[in-house]
Amino acid sequence: MATTAIDRTRRMLSLVTYLRERPGARVNEVARAFGISEAELISDLNVLPMCGTSFRGGDLLDIDTDGEHIWWHNAEAVGSEAGRPLRLAADEATALLVAARAVATLPGLRDGDRDALLRATAKLEAAAGEAAGASSRLSVTFEAEGGVFADVDRAITERRRLRIQYYSPGRDELTDREIDPIRLFAVGHTYVEAWCRRSEARRTFRLDRVARIELLDTPSDPPPVEPRDLSEGLVQPAPTDPEVVIEVGPGGRWVAEYYPHDAAEELPDGGLRVTLRTPDPATLRRLALRLGGDGRIVAPAELADSAREAARAALERYEEPV
Repeated sequence: MATTAIDRTRRMLSLVTYLRERPGARVNEVARAFGISEAELISDLNVLPMCGTSFRGGDLLDIDTDGEHIWWHNAEAVGSEAGRPLRLAADEATALLVAARAVATLPGLRDGDRDALLRATAKLEAAAGEAAGASSRLSVTFEAEGGVFADVDRAITERRRLRIQYYSPGRDELTDREIDPIRLFAVGHTYVEAWCRRSEARRTFRLDRVARIELLDTPSDPPPVEPRDLSEGLVQPAPTDPEVVIEVGPGGRWVAEYYPHDAAEELPDGGLRVTLRTPDPATLRRLALRLGGDGRIVAPAELADSAREAARAALERYEEPV
């Protein structure tokens, strides 16, 4: 069964209690106890240090792992707050109230969840007193991704198919697809992993590239697939993927930090010669345009020619009279 964002949150809450009672727990034993892979567990452990009784540094969970054991260094300090009433500073109360009101306006939120959130917000306003006043003068409007997220989350919960219009930047086109959503996850951006009925294969869609979404009455019925291991990131090139060589100047060295690569050779001018693999080399044309004078595609030759042609066409657009 696919794991949703809500499932993962519940698991991580249970994980906190489990680790408190087992100092130095072994990674493989914890993963087995929760029925997840070690890579999924490590991914959870990378998130937990950003959680705590407040967003202030001393209140965050100090949890780390050496890959074999898990250590919680401030379990007693954080736990000592458990018996005390929660006291929010004015800025914390304001941030929480603004966020709660914003979430309550999301389209697609289930009525029961919305009612529960509004009741909790009212109690928080009463408890915050004067500190709640500032929050009433602030508002947050979510971009379209919020509504897409709500529809996808509902589709997963109710096991329903989705019809989407999706923008593919590599091909610069909109395509219509019907998908059976499997799970939501975040790696920099928020994505839905789904079975695409158009390609009859598993695909990953970035939510902010969904131009239109429709929740269908058709039951979602994806074939059984093993969830992708995302511990090494979203893009995990295969050894058989085509090889691309890019040379960047000092201003383009960030490419080696953001793109998985096989090699990064230092160049005399302070730049890098980066060798990487990708299943669709054409998608790197956008990278070449973004680099501008800070880099160029060296190989394969046809991709280099295509990138130069794309740059030439872009320049011609700028030179056209308005």
